[in-house]
Amino acid sequence: MKDGVNGVALGVFIFFFLAVTVMGFLAARWRRAADEHTLDEWGLGGRSFGTWVTWFLLGGDLYTAYTFVAVPAAVYAAGAAGFFAVPYTILVYPLIFTFLPRLWSVSHRHGYVTTSDFVRGRFGSKGLSLAVAVTGILATMPYIALQLVGIQAVLDVMGVGGGASSNWFVKDLPLLIAFGVLAAYTYSSGLRAPALIAFVKDTLIYIVIAVAIIYIPIKLGGFDEIFKAAGAKYTAAGAGGLVPAQAGQWTYATLALGSALALFMYPHSVTATLSGRSREVIRRNTTILPLYSLMLGLLALLGFMAIAAGVKVTNGQLAIPQLFEDMFPDWFAGVAFAAIGIGALVPAAIMSIAAANLFTRNIYKDFINPAATPRQETRVSKLVSLLVKVGALVFVLTMDKTVAINFQLLGGIWILQTFPSLVGGLFTRWFHRWALLAGWAVGMLYGTIAAYGVASPTQKHFGGSSKEIPGIGEIGYIGLTAFVLNAAVAVVLTFALRALKAPDGVDETSPGDYTADAGDPGVETELPPATADASH
Repeated sequence: MKDGVNGVALGVFIFFFLAVTVMGFLAARWRRAADEHTLDEWGLGGRSFGTWVTWFLLGGDLYTAYTFVAVPAAVYAAGAAGFFAVPYTILVYPLIFTFLPRLWSVSHRHGYVTTSDFVRGRFGSKGLSLAVAVTGILATMPYIALQLVGIQAVLDVMGVGGGASSNWFVKDLPLLIAFGVLAAYTYSSGLRAPALIAFVKDTLIYIVIAVAIIYIPIKLGGFDEIFKAAGAKYTAAGAGGLVPAQAGQWTYATLALGSALALFMYPHSVTATLSGRSREVIRRNTTILPLYSLMLGLLALLGFMAIAAGVKVTNGQLAIPQLFEDMFPDWFAGVAFAAIGIGALVPAAIMSIAAANLFTRNIYKDFINPAATPRQETRVSKLVSLLVKVGALVFVLTMDKTVAINFQLLGGIWILQTFPSLVGGLFTRWFHRWALLAGWAVGMLYGTIAAYGVASPTQKHFGGSSKEIPGIGEIGYIGLTAFVLNAAVAVVLTFALRALKAPDGVDETSPGDYTADAGDPGVETELPPATADASH
């Protein structure tokens, strides 16, 4: 590790950071609408983005700074088991091809801004809608915190922030500045800011990975030497070499499947989806998003390279930033650090907007001020987006980083429990609203208690997301086990409640809503000329 501040890398990092900051504020003028004071405009970019804007936005949303840091860090620490993220991002795209276009259509037809809006409209239940909204907010908060952890990891390696200074303000000042800039341009420009910055973020990441996958192996003697060094490390550690032991195969498979089911349940994934201008835009994106999986597979290989390069860190999250500083010239290390830093800003902005929209539409408007005007909704959502980011910042500055990681793992378990209500509701009205609520409660309760009982070498509780599957005896992903219990309860209780003729909620949707496209009768699609998308 280099001593002191890496001035060249820091200079390059600051240049890109200032560039995207300017872009973030200018985004308020991009596709400016006649009435900016609505959630459709501030929170969904006017629902006007075409194929490529949506692709970059979804990519910036799903492939975050934490992905950039944590996936290869998992490979660095645990070997091939860390590659679970690659199959799950392959599994997810055929899955979302079946339901995302339906969600876009019904949301566009009825003006839904959040998944909870759809659940309330489909099942006529504010209680179920509230459960989905609260789950979404709880699952998103630690996810935002981890983006700030990613920025902090880069700042640590460059020698600024998070150091040994006894003055907490001086130590965390760079992170506070990054937070302040993020908060300001998100408040000003809404979803347009991350949509515009996502172009820079993804371009930088692709450049860095393309260079890393060629340049670093050349310096290390080729992939033969890299895999040999990694295999030796895992064998010495008793991990059985590069391939996971048979006992870990259930964990690997269930974690990949459960993560695939959960990914597009996150509010920020849906927010980016609903910003698309047509059903066809969403269908196209489900076919071209797998390009990011190719990038992710190459990214994971950096974990093996860190081992071969002799990177030694006490915090595994620093392994890849440290690899970049050790292997790249200082100026290109700055480019790589900028890719990670900007890769944190884009998803953090989208996540805070998504969480704020959930609060505004499904808590504030449904339970506090039902008569809220569109202008009031937008103002509340802007303020809540700031509060969400402040909460994430406090989380990062006051708690151990492993706590943030563990809460994010818990968030994945939680958000998966909204799958029956959302995806089930997109295809059938058979489920009873009370049965779905009971299933959600069972899944949440089991998942939380099971995760609480998982210990690790460093902590007694919430030490991981895998535990023995009841009745099978294999170690598997807690979230998937909770989901199975959730679905079973929902099915059984629906039969019982249907037999008892329990009152059903009013479904405000109709079959044609789920296949409607922009331009169809009843769908508002006339946009001002300024919103036209040249990429469509």
